[in-house]
Amino acid sequence: MKIQQFLEHHGIAVNPFAEEDAQTDPVFKDHCIASAYHPTWDKVYGNPAEPATSIVFGEKGAGKTAMRLQIVRHLADYNREHPDARLYTIEYDDFNPFLDRFRDHVGARKPANRVLVEWKLWDHMDAILSLGVTQLADAVVEAKPRAGQMDVRPIDIKRLDRHQARDLLLLAACYDQSTAETIKGRWHRLRRGLRFRTFLAQWPWALGLVVMLMAVAVAAYNDRWTWFAQGWIYLIVAVAWLPWLARAWKRFWLANAVRRNVRVGKRETNQLRQVLMNFTAAELSGQPLPAKQRTDDRYELLAKFQGILDTLGYRGLIVLVDRVDEPHLINGATDQMRALLWPMLDNKFLKHPGLGFKLLLPIELAHHIEREDRDFYQRARLDKQNMIPSLEWTGEALYDMASTRLKACAMPGRSPSLKDLFEPAVSDRRLMDAFRTLRVPRHMFKFMYRLFVAHCNAHTDEQPVWKISGERFESTLALYQRDQEAVDRGMRAS
Repeated sequence: MKIQQFLEHHGIAVNPFAEEDAQTDPVFKDHCIASAYHPTWDKVYGNPAEPATSIVFGEKGAGKTAMRLQIVRHLADYNREHPDARLYTIEYDDFNPFLDRFRDHVGARKPANRVLVEWKLWDHMDAILSLGVTQLADAVVEAKPRAGQMDVRPIDIKRLDRHQARDLLLLAACYDQSTAETIKGRWHRLRRGLRFRTFLAQWPWALGLVVMLMAVAVAAYNDRWTWFAQGWIYLIVAVAWLPWLARAWKRFWLANAVRRNVRVGKRETNQLRQVLMNFTAAELSGQPLPAKQRTDDRYELLAKFQGILDTLGYRGLIVLVDRVDEPHLINGATDQMRALLWPMLDNKFLKHPGLGFKLLLPIELAHHIEREDRDFYQRARLDKQNMIPSLEWTGEALYDMASTRLKACAMPGRSPSLKDLFEPAVSDRRLMDAFRTLRVPRHMFKFMYRLFVAHCNAHTDEQPVWKISGERFESTLALYQRDQEAVDRGMRAS
């Protein structure tokens, strides 16, 4: 007996429990993203008009990634409804590129546990600024949004004054991580998009070039000059190039300092020096740059970035943190996750004005928090961060989710229910009790899929049985729980 045959008999077009990851689950993305919520949704999502931080701990499969996708969808809807008070969203969920570059900076041969000990708050700030600035630069350069990006219409760019255009170009020089073209070419495209003129910054180069051309012309028409006169000509040319050489030297050391201290970036000193040569000394004077290992400059840069976004119509900034356990440098190790995340748990950072974090974290980190000392709690002030210690699901909530997914996969004109799949011996209460033992949606999906397979394998196409028996339900549940306990023991041992 085929599973599809069984499902179609009950008016179900596709298997609602085939996918286990929200990122690749079409049923969730197309139907359930706006209808199936965890009971703590309101506390996590909060009020978009006042961005706030929430910290959620949940075990694998509890729905953290699904909640992140729901937040992104709701923020997009909110932005459409409030075009002049939008929220800029940064999804900080792929740590591998940043960790790879960080490891190259601090020592590629060091073991992972020694590398992450050196990870600091300003590294997180650099990574977040890299994501945000690259996303904004993409929209400006391409003049249209790409999938998953914030839209910055051409009319919005005209709102930026010259000082804000300079700020965005400085941020792009330090943080734009696009791989579509060279750093210099990309920066000049952004400059042209912002209509930022750099004529004044070119005078030292122009002076040296003009004097050199004049000297060549004079020498060409006076080939009888003595060596003494020619020496004076060469000296004048050299002196004419001194302002450019002095500026190039200063920009080189500034670029080198930025390259060394933005440890999650991929800048080369000479390329960055060439970009910085397009700013005058007055335009760089007093401007914050990530040239030191400290948070003060990063806070100022973050404030400048927020000011640019505010002018473009974004009244707040939301950072979504997820998949902390997945980077290959961490590989699920709790100590490594702790070393990466703990620097971010700083009340000053998490409560930065106009900035809201949604931290969706593995449950293992909650146990570490319970063992922290007083200094950690004073710095993190978790009592102010809307913390949810465990993303728990009741049997009733999982039952509702299963029913919602069945209806989402229903054939036109059909309305299947969960209890119709089972014999009367399997009551709704028994289903809820069984789902409660499974704890999280992923386990419920896996169990239901295995149950469908076990039932269909036990019957033929010629003699189909359309109801799952109580015996089949109980035996499959016991077998799944035994297998899952073995997996859990293996993960704890590792």
